[in-house]
Amino acid sequence: MPTNYQRLQPPVDYIPRITAQYSGLGYGEYQWLQSEDAPAWTPLSKPLSESKLGFICTGGIYSAGQTAFHFKDDTSYRAIPTDVNVEDLRATHFAYDLTDARKDINVVFPVEQLRTMVDEGVIDSLAPDAYTLMGGIYSTRRVVEELIPALVDRVLADEVDVVLLVPV
Repeated sequence: MPTNYQRLQPPVDYIPRITAQYSGLGYGEYQWLQSEDAPAWTPLSKPLSESKLGFICTGGIYSAGQTAFHFKDDTSYRAIPTDVNVEDLRATHFAYDLTDARKDINVVFPVEQLRTMVDEGVIDSLAPDAYTLMGGIYSTRRVVEELIPALVDRVLADEVDVVLLVPV
């Protein structure tokens, strides 16, 4: 009998699935972005136990009172206080099954686990806000030119030492 961590599920064939989803939204075939250069690597300058951690999640998470993400090329983001009551969090997304996220938001927005890591001294602190966005954005140009620079500005202003990216 498999444990919870060993649930046997077939892998998701993302390329045909995403192609079908974008086609259903009226777009042409998605052109995958591939960087010509390897990403820059910067080693930590201090241990995690002395670091302020920021995090960015692509699961379409928003808080009660904030506007939900829309499905067609939404390049906006939401700032969510890291001390948020998880009962106030919501998820909307077209590219993944929301069932588990709606039962336990931590599967896509692990704020309670990160708070526990602070309590246990694994990390020093969390940034005041986490940033969430809609993954699966069709316009790579808008992601590169608008969304990423805005998020970089936010995490730099938060003076974080390290950023955890939570892709969904």
